[in-house]
Formats: sequence, C-alpha cells, structure tokens
Amino acid sequence: MLKFPAKLLSLLAFLHDAIVVIAAWLMAFALRFNFHIPNQFVSFFFQSLPIIFIFHSICFYSFGLYKGVWRFASLPDLKRIMRAVAFAALLSATFALLVHPTIVIPRSVLILNPMLLLLAMGGSRFIYRAWKERRLFNGIALQGKPVIVIGVEDASFNLIKELSKNPEWRVVAMVDPSNKLIGREIMHTKVEGGLEDMAQIAARHGCQHCMIAMPGSRHEKRRLAVDAARKVEGMEVLTLPAMSDLISGRISLSQIRKIDVEDLLGRDVVQLDTHGLSSMLANKVVLVSGAAGSIGSELCRQILSFHPTQLICLDISEYALYTLQQEFSQWVTDTELVYLVADVKNQTRIQRILQSHQPDVVLHAGAYKHVPMMEHFNVVEALQNNAHGTYQIAAACQAAGVPTFVLVSTDKAVNPTNVMGASKRLAELICQGLQHADNSSTRFITVRFGNVLGSSGSVIPKFREQIAHGGPLTITHPEITRYFMSIPEAAQLVLQAATMGNGGEVFVLDMGTPVRIIDLARDMIKLSGLQEQDIRIEFTGLRPGEKLYEELLADDESTLPTSHEKLRIAQARSADTLWLTNLLEWLASVPHLQEAQIKQDLQRWVEEYQPDTRPALGVSLRGGVLSLDSLPSPSQHIH
Repeated sequence: MLKFPAKLLSLLAFLHDAIVVIAAWLMAFALRFNFHIPNQFVSFFFQSLPIIFIFHSICFYSFGLYKGVWRFASLPDLKRIMRAVAFAALLSATFALLVHPTIVIPRSVLILNPMLLLLAMGGSRFIYRAWKERRLFNGIALQGKPVIVIGVEDASFNLIKELSKNPEWRVVAMVDPSNKLIGREIMHTKVEGGLEDMAQIAARHGCQHCMIAMPGSRHEKRRLAVDAARKVEGMEVLTLPAMSDLISGRISLSQIRKIDVEDLLGRDVVQLDTHGLSSMLANKVVLVSGAAGSIGSELCRQILSFHPTQLICLDISEYALYTLQQEFSQWVTDTELVYLVADVKNQTRIQRILQSHQPDVVLHAGAYKHVPMMEHFNVVEALQNNAHGTYQIAAACQAAGVPTFVLVSTDKAVNPTNVMGASKRLAELICQGLQHADNSSTRFITVRFGNVLGSSGSVIPKFREQIAHGGPLTITHPEITRYFMSIPEAAQLVLQAATMGNGGEVFVLDMGTPVRIIDLARDMIKLSGLQEQDIRIEFTGLRPGEKLYEELLADDESTLPTSHEKLRIAQARSADTLWLTNLLEWLASVPHLQEAQIKQDLQRWVEEYQPDTRPALGVSLRGGVLSLDSLPSPSQHIH
C-alpha cells in the first residue's frame, strides 16, 4: 500500500477544497438563476471568484482544516469546517455589500454558497472515511469469530469500532441489560434482546463468545450480566478493562480479556476530590514507605498522576524495589523518582532521609501483615516492625516538620484476636499519641481497610495456584467471610482521606458486602473452565489468630460520616503522650521477653486484644460433600 508524505496529503486536501470552493460558488449562481445565468451575472461571477477564493483559502488554513487526517474525520473536524466556512461567508458578504458594491452578488448566492461548501467539504471527508474503513476492515471482519456485545454504553460503541478493525472478531448482535433499546441499531449492529434472551441470541448466531462492555455501570449490574452469560452452555465471557485503568491510560480499550474473579467482586468507581489531591501532591515531595508492596506500589502509581516534583520510594526489600524501578522506567513522567533501601526501624537512616529530601507528605504502608506467620515465633518482629517502626518514622517526621503523615492500617486492628492486628492497633495509638504532643505541626492520619484483591496476602493468588496444580483448594472454614476491595480503590481512598484529615483521625473505608470464601472458591473453579466435581475443596480449620468474620467497619454506631460516601471516622479510643512514653519503655523490653509474656502484656496496652487459643481444625469437601473433623459453631468466633 502506497504511503504519501503528510505535506503531500495536506496539499491534496487543499486542492480538493479549492475545487469545491469554485464549484460551490458556481453552483450557488446556477441555483439562484435556475441554471440559466444571465451574461451580466456570469461576468460578476468571474470578477468575484478570485476574492472569494482568497477569503476561503485564508480561513481554511487559519482554522486548521489541514491538520487532521480524513481517514479519522469526526465531529471536531466538522466543527472546524463550520467555523471556517461561516467566517469566510461573513468576509464574502462584507466584500459584496460594502467594499465592492459595483460587483453585484445576489443575497441568495451568499446564503447558498456556505451551505453547499459545508455539504461538499464535510460530506467528502466522511465518505472517504467510510470507504477507507470498509475497504480496510470489513472484508477481514467477516472471517472473525462471532461475538455478542453486552451493554449499550459509550464503551459499547467504541468497542464495536475497535472490533471492526480486528480480524479475530465479528460482532453479530448486542444485548441491552436495561431492555430499553431492544430493536435499535448501533454501528449497524442490532440490539436483539435483554439478558434473559442470551441463550436464544447465541444459538441464533452460533456464537460461543460474548464481551461485557459496561465499565461505567454499577458492580451489581455487571455481576448480573456475567451470571446471565455464564448460564449459556459453552459461552466464553470476555470483558473490557476497568474504567479506572481506561481513564488512567494504562490500558487501552482493545485489551479485551477473560472475565476474572476480580470482576465478580469488583466495586463501583471511586469519585475523588481531584482538586484537593492536586493541592496536596502536585509540585510536592512525597515519600512512600513499603513502596514496593501491593498497596505501596499502587499508592506510588496514583501519586504520579498528580505530578509531584519528587517521589521517594522507600522499602526494605532490595529486589522488590528493583522490580518497581523497572516498571516505572517505562513510564513517561516529569517527576523525579528516588529509590531508597531502608528499614523504618533504623532511626538514624530515616532521620537523614527526611533531612535530605524534606518531604511534604509521608505515607507509611510498610508492615508485616501475614496473621499466622506473626502469631507464633515472630511476635517480637511483628511488634518491632509494625509498632516501634511506625513510631520511629512518625516521630522522625514530626521532628523534621513534615506536614502530613498517613498510616496505612488494617481492619484486623479492630478488636484484634492476633498479634498482627494488635501491633497495627498500637501503631494507630502511637500516631494519636504523637498528635497530642505540644507544638506538633504534623497531621497524623490513619486509614483502615480490609482485604484487597490480588495483593500479596490475598487468597485469590493462592487459589489460582492451587487450581493450576489440580487442587485441592484449601479454606480454613466453610462459613468464613471477608470484605474485599481492589488495590486501586484502596489506594485512592487512602489518598482521599489524607486530604480530609485535620490530625488524629482514624478513617475507615466502606468495604461493601462481605463475601463467603467458599463462594469465591466456587466462582474461581467455574471461571477456570472446570466444575466443582473436578477440584476438591478442603477445609483446614481456622489458623492461629484468624477470625471467622471480620468486623464491620462502616457501622453507624461506631463511626461518624464524612463528606465522602466511602469514608467514615472511627470513634476509637485515643492515646496521649504519657501513655506513649510508657508504651515505648515496654516496647524496648519486648526483645527480652517470652512470647507468652508479650501476649499477656499486650492485653494491657491494647484493651480490645483477646488472644486466640483455638485448636486446629480439619475438614474436606469433594463434589459438594462435607466431612468434619472438628467444627465449632460460628458464634464462637464472632467478636
């Protein structure tokens, strides 16, 4: 296929418009005189033509008509043509009526000419685009696999356009979940029914693939669409990227993928105070500890979109930090990125980093988070890292005059039954104690949330690995439930809370509806193309320190509302500087104590902490049959 230089294409476009200007001027005279132009007006036509030609040429170039590409002609191009033609018509009328009245130009000609120009110039561009797309794509599209598009949003329209250029797919029908547009056509594709008609539509077209194009709809509607599609035997369900990824530009519309469990657990798009976030982050120095972790790395990604002058990524893991550096090396950003390997427990190192870089915002996301791992033999490290480490970096920020310090906490700090949760509750109280210090210019803000989808500690990666090995899927208890949110949503709400806090608050996130882990496991088995009979589900018993149900964070009785619907403020017990001084003395003695003594002492510092002394349990399930070794009642584990 021949490819012409851009300047040559622009010249050809101008020559086309030049011919159109002459033809439209002549046609306007012809229409005015019923195609019998008197000799006198033929003379007027030739006398006025050079001036009219110059006026229109100047306007066409001035309004940028030759910057666009005809193959991608769209509404903005039509608007530019309309403005250029209107301005040229105004100049022509001024010339005819005021500047050179001896050349008689009928007023109807001045009205007809811009109408003919608009029709010819706009029409030719859109006809060329239609011809080009049909020539390039329609022939190969007929060979693609038939696919049904579910949804009638703007994304559906854009998806059909994308698929028309892809030889792999051929859109044969659309489905409207709201049943409002059934019988209509979008991009020559008929809306053939609602979700209840999926089986008939698929059978009619011999279709085994559908694409859910509903990134702007609420999660409940997307879940209904997925469930309806999965009921059709042999149907493979695909979906578009999440709206947050599309908006951020990380993923394009053409990156269609298989439906995943995250889509079934997904939540609605978070509405952010972008003005407030920009004021807090733009042109500022921001430091994230635990920057290479699941939450920390996503915080870094979100922060970069607000263009800080410098982003300091701090983590104790050299390899994880290197991996983050490799990812960001592919990004185009004007932010200076600094990668620091450091331990928050190292007071001297942290103080020097803060003095050297003088951050405006510090987000502390580094912590030991694995509940069973921290429950036995690692209790000292959990307290040293999560509690004393938080004090070291928070106190250093206070001494350095850092304006904002944000602690990323966990729902396991609510009525903790494990050392990890208790250590994070201590971290919260430490920040509140520092907030009450005299002459403190630092805002200490705490944000709690629950499990995040796809994080390093999430059950979902474990289930994927177990399915890949043929099972079994191990679950601790058949009634265990957890709250879930996506990593981007959690990071966005952490940043949002940072803009709202005055200092000393403990923000909790609306975690939505709790999910039974056994239902999650069954969903993942089905999404992998298997049946429950193919993969054994085995119940291993609640692990040390593990709750059957997580606490409900967004409870009206224990939290206060904020201006953001997904953020509330916990009415939690606070701490003062005297309590903090005594706690630090105890933390200094912790490495010299036995674990049993540490857990006993913890009940004094964290009044809500109740150590878990349950014995191990074991049950298994295959094909829906449950066998029990020892199974307590659910009420035993509700706190």
